Amino acid sequence: MATAPAPANLPLFYKDLVPLSSVEHADFRARPLDKADFLINQHAIPLTSDEFVSACRHYPIVFSAGDNPVPLALMGLNEGVNTFVDDEGKLINPVYVPAYVRRYPFLLARLQQDSDELSLCFDPTSGAIGKFDEGDALFEDGQPTGSVQAVLEFCKNFEEAGQRTSLFIDELKKADLLMEGEVSIQQEGNDNPYIYRGFQMVDEAKLRELRGDVLRKLMQNGVLALVFAHLFSLQLMREVFAEQVKAGKVPELQEVPAT
Repeated sequence: MATAPAPANLPLFYKDLVPLSSVEHADFRARPLDKADFLINQHAIPLTSDEFVSACRHYPIVFSAGDNPVPLALMGLNEGVNTFVDDEGKLINPVYVPAYVRRYPFLLARLQQDSDELSLCFDPTSGAIGKFDEGDALFEDGQPTGSVQAVLEFCKNFEEAGQRTSLFIDELKKADLLMEGEVSIQQEGNDNPYIYRGFQMVDEAKLRELRGDVLRKLMQNGVLALVFAHLFSLQLMREVFAEQVKAGKVPELQEVPAT
C-alpha cells in the first residue's frame, strides 16, 4: 500500500531536472499553478518529521516498507487513488499541503556524484517555469530575484528537515518500535473486511514497554510527541476509506496486497 518513491533516476513528481541558470534562464518567469495534476494518481506523499503535527489532522501518517522507511502522508489507501484532489488536480477541501508538494517544481540536487554541493534545479515540464509574460522574474541584471532566494531558502529548509527526519527514523529503529502495519476496515453491507498492508507503523505494545533512559531520551528529543502524532493520525484511515467509497474508488478485492 505505502511504498517509498522509487529513487531510480528522478524523485516522485519530477519528469525532468534542469539546473537553474542566470544565463540560460535569464528571461524566465515562475507562475503559480492553479492545479496540481501531478497529484491526481498519487496516494502517498513523502513527509518530514517537522510536519507531523500539522499533517496528522488531515492525513494518516505511516512509514514505507523496507529497511529504510520514509514517513508518508496517505491521500488514499490504494495505489492510484487520491481522495484530496479532484480529477483536475485541485484540492477538494482546504488541508495542510506537505512541503514535498509545495517544493515542486524546484529541487536541490547534487549535479556531481563526487561533490557535496547542491544546486537549485527545476522541472521544465511542470508548466510553472518558462518564458511567460506573467509571473515572477527569476533573474534581474543576472542576479537571482527575491523570489528565487525565497525558493532556495525553502529548499534548504526542506533538506534540513529531511536530515532531522532521518535522525527520527534512526531513533525509532534503535528502540525497535516499528512493525509491519495492518488495518482492517469493515464496510457496511460487506461480509469481508478490506485489509491494508504493505506499510510500517509504531508498535504500541513495545511503546508501552519502554522504560528508564530510553523513554526519557525519546521524550526529551521530541520523538515521543511525533510518535503520538503518527498514532493519532491512523484513525483517519477510515475517513480516507469513506471518501474512496463515496468516490467509487474502492477495489473489488477485499484484500489489497502489499506493493
